[in-house]
Amino acid sequence: MKDGFGREINYLRISVTDKCNLRCQYCMPSQGVDYMPHEAVLTLEEIYRVVRIMESLGVRKLRFTGGEPLVRKNLVKLIGDVNGLAGIRDIAMTTNGVLLKAKIDALKDAGLKRVNISLDTRDKNVFERITGYDGLNCVLESIDAALEREIQVKLNCVPCRELNASEIETLAALAQEKDVDVRFIELMPIGCGKEFHGISSEEILERLECRYGTAKRAPDAKKSETAQYYLFEGFRGRVGFISPMSHKFCSACNRVRLTVEG
Repeated sequence: MKDGFGREINYLRISVTDKCNLRCQYCMPSQGVDYMPHEAVLTLEEIYRVVRIMESLGVRKLRFTGGEPLVRKNLVKLIGDVNGLAGIRDIAMTTNGVLLKAKIDALKDAGLKRVNISLDTRDKNVFERITGYDGLNCVLESIDAALEREIQVKLNCVPCRELNASEIETLAALAQEKDVDVRFIELMPIGCGKEFHGISSEEILERLECRYGTAKRAPDAKKSETAQYYLFEGFRGRVGFISPMSHKFCSACNRVRLTVEG
């Protein structure tokens, strides 16, 4: 598939649920949200049918998202089914990591290759304040469990001045300690995000260089990559910046999204 700008579309992001087991302040209103009725949500069989059609049109990479995808029943079976399609070469997931450790073996066996885990703090109390749940240890254990099973791990952090401004350096240190990429994502001022103030990629990089020394720009892996990566001496992983506010990257987009209601 090619779009009107000649870009080859080979990446499908699939939302399997609108539900989430956390209540992050910059994402979820304090009064909660109205979830979709069960009959409005695509069945797993319908999702598989769409993937099969998209695979025949050239889609090679899949990413499962939510809400929180791991709250969807029988997701492991769906991953195994789409992994059986000849053209699918890469299956990834974006998750908050709370339920990941318990399902990691089944997900690995089903064909999951990569996982992005949302993590905005390494402080137990701050984690609970941001998410409404005492789950930091679950997430940290899930990171280690994924690495032990040779699943690639990227950590996504949304820096906010009101929530985790003091956490930048300690979060980046995870890339020093472990073979993971730590990525800082500029806050989008939409929905609940309008109530908070994000921190620019430039400011974060400046702070990290003050702590860890001068960073080297990592070679660009793919034109469609949304993150710009940097290397710090002594780090096992990379530090990345996804900057939708200060550095537009839509021109290289190669993906389409399947929403939970189709």
